[in-house]
Amino acid sequence: MTDTTTTAKELTLEYVHYEVRDRVGYITLAREEKRNALNAEMVSDLKKAFAMAEEDETCKVIVLRAEGKVFCAGADLEYLQLLQQYNYHDNLVDSTHLMELFRLIYTLKKVVIAQVHGHAIAGGCGLATVCDFTFTVPEAKFGYTEVRIGFIPAIVTVFLLRKIGEARAKELLLTGDLISAGEAQRIGLINFVVSPETLEQEVFAFAQKLCSQNSRYSMEVTKEMVARVQEKTLEDGLLYAAEMNALTRGSEDCQRGIAAFLSKETLKW
Repeated sequence: MTDTTTTAKELTLEYVHYEVRDRVGYITLAREEKRNALNAEMVSDLKKAFAMAEEDETCKVIVLRAEGKVFCAGADLEYLQLLQQYNYHDNLVDSTHLMELFRLIYTLKKVVIAQVHGHAIAGGCGLATVCDFTFTVPEAKFGYTEVRIGFIPAIVTVFLLRKIGEARAKELLLTGDLISAGEAQRIGLINFVVSPETLEQEVFAFAQKLCSQNSRYSMEVTKEMVARVQEKTLEDGLLYAAEMNALTRGSEDCQRGIAAFLSKETLKW
């Protein structure tokens, strides 16, 4: 797709790029020579890019994408081998670093769409898992292969259980099998499978629909509720929902939206 607009804000780091086009912030993995494998520096770059996107007023929806043929091959195995020489405390610091990235994406105020053009394996599949929506192509494979190298898919387990349930999560995490894009869609791991030729256009169109049709505030609060309500008992969850319902009624966006609907006006957010 041709970029016909200027970038409102951009950030170029060693392994990650950030730019904005028509209220869509693009965060791009740029470690093609290593199949966008994750190391400490890349995780740091991603955290910086997502933090910038969250505070960027020119950005309403975020797209996570990658350069090269592979979306993300997971952890950099040479880096993991180096970490084996570290003590428990140092390894916990590094593990917490990745945990903070996954939590950041999952709890980010803005909607995050994964644009997966190639295989998403292990930690790379984890990145797609914590995004709010995932678009991919038929050729892409998904899976958590950690158990095949004596490692564990620890952090992603917390999010995967929420997303697809225990039975499906166990099947993926304990076998280490890779699944097709179609199967990933069938079990609810991803949302949309589209052709490689239309992937970028369809992601952009979907992002634009969210930007133009939906209140920024409403999407932010809804995403927060989805994350928080699952931690609560039924009674606490209902009380929390009632409180959020009452709070939102007094928001400027709700007042604007209801007024526009009643007056039969088309409201562009």
